[in-house]
Amino acid sequence: MHYLCIAIHEINMNPFINRAIRKQFLDRLLPNKVLVLLGARRVGKTLFLKNIAGNDFSEPYLWMNGEDLVARSQLAVRSVEHYRSLVGHHKILIIDEAQKVPYIGLILKLMVDHLEGLKIIATGSSVFDLSNKLGEPLTGRKYTFYLYPFAQMELTPYENRIETRARLEERLVYGTYPELTGLQGLTAKAEYLFELVNAYLLKDILEFDGVRNSDKLVKLLRLIAYQTGKEVSLEELGRQLGLSRNTVEKYLDLLSKVFVIYRISGFSRNLRSEISKSHRWYFYDNGIRNALINNFNPLSIRNDMGELWESYVLTERIKYQQYTGKHTNNYFWRTYQQQEIDWIEESSGRIEAYEVKWNPGKNSKPPSAWRTSYPESSFRMITPENYLEWVE
Repeated sequence: MHYLCIAIHEINMNPFINRAIRKQFLDRLLPNKVLVLLGARRVGKTLFLKNIAGNDFSEPYLWMNGEDLVARSQLAVRSVEHYRSLVGHHKILIIDEAQKVPYIGLILKLMVDHLEGLKIIATGSSVFDLSNKLGEPLTGRKYTFYLYPFAQMELTPYENRIETRARLEERLVYGTYPELTGLQGLTAKAEYLFELVNAYLLKDILEFDGVRNSDKLVKLLRLIAYQTGKEVSLEELGRQLGLSRNTVEKYLDLLSKVFVIYRISGFSRNLRSEISKSHRWYFYDNGIRNALINNFNPLSIRNDMGELWESYVLTERIKYQQYTGKHTNNYFWRTYQQQEIDWIEESSGRIEAYEVKWNPGKNSKPPSAWRTSYPESSFRMITPENYLEWVE
């Protein structure tokens, strides 16, 4: 099965694509609560907020940017009267890049507790920067939302099925970062992704105390890129990079907290034949992965088509889960006898198994060891023919 890349860049997209979290986000914008919006750099957090501020807010709002020195100095004065004067008649306070503001959790707690009726939105591009600073001070006072590169469920209202199929190959290779939709030509899109990797990808991590070696981080990401969807040995990564196992583990954790990669663990009910202590890593966006390995070749001449498809569709499933409030535990499954399933979802005692294939062939049954061990579970193949009903 193969989809042609047919003049995709000539199809005009809506200048603003509505984000899936919009309604839930606005529903949670409540007096004396903080809405936290987290996501990687350049996924459209600021544009999303500007759009809802211009179209949905009926109350006056104040916008502050945590990267602005004047804004930071104003917020640094921890006094209720000062904040009351700063906010003035505004009913909504937006702090973009809030992770740049020292003691932001304590500052927001003071505002929430003492400025009656104030609604607050805070954005951040990393979990370890913002969530850690917001954690205990705002317990019970905040709601957290995540924003990712465009999800298929967000793009569907703006394209028909023929257009979706025509764009699939491009999305497998170049990903779905929002700004790509406004760029003409594949060369421009590749250049944008190279710039994104070089200028933004590791910015938050390199500002984090104790991480100073960007070369090692990039090399680690490249090694992960070549092992997408495979079990990763931290010891082997450490040997290749000249780092300790603990340092590799720390770097992988930080990379996941800036929304570059995510980890999937092995599923097991403690059966002796099952591998449960290893992990697989995936990129949140294929374009970032391909920029790291400098490979934007079309699918017809690639040898990693299966990996690209698996990474793309599993990440789309995660976006769908997040945006629809589908709470599940996600795993892969493999035995020491090399029987495996790509994706396991566990929720409320129910187990659902999915095998992800670009070219599914004839075998649409689960492995025999799975059928024997988990006869009550469901099983389904996810292919380019049916994936849309799984991620929309």
